[in-house]
Formats: sequence, C-alpha cells, structure tokens
Amino acid sequence: MLNIFKKKVTDATLVAPVTGNAVTLSEVPDKVFASGMMGKGLAFNFTGDTVYAPADGKITMMPTTKHAFGITTANGSEILVHIGIDTVNLKGSGFRALAKADDKVHAGDPIIQLDRAAIEKEGYNLITMLLVTNSADLDVTVNDVKEVKAGETAVVSTKKS
Repeated sequence: MLNIFKKKVTDATLVAPVTGNAVTLSEVPDKVFASGMMGKGLAFNFTGDTVYAPADGKITMMPTTKHAFGITTANGSEILVHIGIDTVNLKGSGFRALAKADDKVHAGDPIIQLDRAAIEKEGYNLITMLLVTNSADLDVTVNDVKEVKAGETAVVSTKKS
C-alpha cells in the first residue's frame, strides 16, 4: 500500500485529563516531577473520580498499579499521565483501568476511574501530572491556563521539530 497520500502529522494538542485547577510542575510536592526531569507539562488539582485521555493516540503503558498511563500520539509525542504522589505504593488499590495497553483512544475518553475517598483516606495527594516525556525531541508549549475541563481545555501543544 502506498503512503504517498497520507498526511504527515507534526502537531498535537493535549487537553486536560481532569477537571480542576492547573498548576505549574514547580508546584508539585515531589522533586522528580517539580524539576521537570520527567518532561515538560502541567499538574492538576481536581475533585472528580475519572482521568481522561489527553490526546488521540495509542495507550502504550498501563502498569498493573493503574496509577499512571502512557499515550503516544500520531506525531510521536510520548505522554505520561501520573495520578498522585507515591500512589504506586497502593499497588492498584483504589484504581480501575477503563482502557488497556494497545487501545486506540481519543482525547476525552475515560481511562482510569479512582476511589478518591479510599485513596485520600490512606493519606495520598492526588495531584495529577501530564508530561511530555520526550520533550527534548519536540517543540513543547505549555499553555497558561488556570481552570480546566477534562477533554476540552487545551493545555499543551507539541510540534515535531
């Protein structure tokens, strides 16, 4: 099959994975995320119980702990959505995956549902990070937004260099 008519995708727009307030990564109470070591992006304080796909793409990572997931977009952006600080220690308790690795998803599709009350009762901070883990390979723009709506508010754009 010839791909000469296939449009090459160079840009991706990422939308908020949750509804709430956006904060800069430097405000995250974890030095790995706050330093930007994991990539450029934003963090979110939210009150809901569902985390949504921030972009069209393919789920490339869904750990058994379900505290995070990865998506790769058509332009090659590698996206990590990490729910909470140290929530990996819950070993999946309080999280339910609504999608799995290799699923094709669209921005706004529900990916993880959480039992907020149970997780918070254990003392975990549910600040959620949206990171472009291959930021060094792309032009990444983080939008200056405050209040965001899951699946709708554009928060980050990437462009293949």
